[in-house]
Amino acid sequence: MTTTTDLDPWPAPRATGPVEATVTLPGSKSLTNRALVLAALAEGPSVVRRALRSRDTTLMARALTALGSHVDTTAEDWTVTPGAFDRAADVDCGLAGTVMRFVPPAAGLSTATVAFDGDPHMRTRPIGEVLTALRGLGVQVEDDGRGSLPFTVHGTGSVPGGRVVIDASASSQFVSALLLAGARYDRGVDIVHEGKPVPSLPHIDMTVAVLREHGVEVDDSDADRWTVAPGPVAPVDHVIEPDLSNAAPFLALAAVSGGTVTVRDWPARTTQAGDALRDILTQLGCSVSLGDEGLTVAGPERLSGIDVDLHDHGELTPAIAALCALAGSPSHLRGVAHIRGHETDRLAALATELDALGADVVEHPDGLSFTPAALHGGVFHTYADHRMAHAGVIVGAAVDGVEVENVATTSKTFPDFAGFWSGLF
Repeated sequence: MTTTTDLDPWPAPRATGPVEATVTLPGSKSLTNRALVLAALAEGPSVVRRALRSRDTTLMARALTALGSHVDTTAEDWTVTPGAFDRAADVDCGLAGTVMRFVPPAAGLSTATVAFDGDPHMRTRPIGEVLTALRGLGVQVEDDGRGSLPFTVHGTGSVPGGRVVIDASASSQFVSALLLAGARYDRGVDIVHEGKPVPSLPHIDMTVAVLREHGVEVDDSDADRWTVAPGPVAPVDHVIEPDLSNAAPFLALAAVSGGTVTVRDWPARTTQAGDALRDILTQLGCSVSLGDEGLTVAGPERLSGIDVDLHDHGELTPAIAALCALAGSPSHLRGVAHIRGHETDRLAALATELDALGADVVEHPDGLSFTPAALHGGVFHTYADHRMAHAGVIVGAAVDGVEVENVATTSKTFPDFAGFWSGLF
């Protein structure tokens, strides 16, 4: 008997004609985990409705429960009951950047010692800037000078807070992490960014919006500066939007097959970076419309190449790169040097894997260029990165014989992605 594992190459379904589908996506990971952190810091219980149930969000729920709050994930809507952060804890970050970065500032409020570690891949992801900032705000952090996992936060029950200068050019999560817990610090936080432009600014806008929903006073009127006033965090019941970045492979399926795909419940207004798909897919030659049912994308006869700066929407790069590799004219994706520090070096990984399937791709320090070329089948490696898996299945929908290694890594933000995807063909 042959034994298979999650790492075995998975034959990506090939679209033999236009795909016509309407899909309902799980909730946003980014919104779910921000809502969970603030609910755990609030003055009373909150409910997170339509929470995404995935590895990242489950790890966040466990981390906050380990600190002393209680996150009940047994029902579709998750209930968060704040509690005293008064117990020693070991936090498993897995592959979740939000857990690794958002929980330590909250752990500074504990009266106990909290140890952090995660999957091997996570030990290469940047966190040192957050740890240095926490020390500057009065939190005792021990990492043996690594600036990476594993590390330990020694809580004293309160954090002085105040002004801190950081370089957030590697990740907007550095800013969001400090903002989320800032209202509970004695003097709040005053965060100043100095360095290259902060990537993925919509994610900071999302953090600010969620903070304000909880009654937290935030001043973001000055460029590269965010101030949170000290004060209570009000309990709030959230309804989580669909994860718009997770919509990328499904809308891309319409683009590569010449079909029509509708994503239900697309918000008319949102802080999610994935909303940029509307404009990007239009540039690629798709017909895009937002109506009462959701966002509908109809694919063209042939995709057009694009020249686009994805600095604020870096998480979309793998899916967009897959489409550019299939386009009928040249493309250039730029402004995304920071995604080299995501789950893997996404620029290097995309260049390597798309090249192996026949794409004419050139890797630049901050992006990728594509010249039209005929692609062929082969194994597409994912590097334990869910967005890489998305790129692989997009190419597989248009090219015979593509196999995606470790497609199960998509469970990070979309449980049973492979089964759901196969059901669309």
